[in-house]
Amino acid sequence: MPRSEPGGATHSDVDVPGGGPGRNTEEMAREEALRLLGSVPFGRVVFTLHALPAIRPVNHLLEDGAILIRTHAGAELAEAARRDEGRGTVVAYEADSLDAESMTGWSVVVTGYLRPVTDPVEEARLRERLHPWVDRDMDRAVRIDPDLVTGYRLRPR
Repeated sequence: MPRSEPGGATHSDVDVPGGGPGRNTEEMAREEALRLLGSVPFGRVVFTLHALPAIRPVNHLLEDGAILIRTHAGAELAEAARRDEGRGTVVAYEADSLDAESMTGWSVVVTGYLRPVTDPVEEARLRERLHPWVDRDMDRAVRIDPDLVTGYRLRPR
């Protein structure tokens, strides 16, 4: 039966399939969060576009603690990386692995600085190791150097 809380919020007492009694969130250490982020092939990058947040799904590599992404000239993400080239542009990156049936999994969010990859040797190495999922020539690469790293696991109680 749904019940109302003060302020009008409604909650349901109906069982969720595969659910059971609830879940706990557990915060992860930075090292574990980065290890899990590196274990999945894609995530979502959040950057500013026309003064508003923009989110793009991308595939990535994690190397030496940096998140590496290929993009193309003229892409909004490549343009964002060129802003404030010296310091980098503040962005967020999220990756997760969630199981809807068991309602368990993890999520990692990195906040850091987006910069273009300008070293031709590194760009060539990334072309060999990081293959875009879209059918387009990705002739640029960007890197996110993490500053804040948070990770949470969702587990049964």
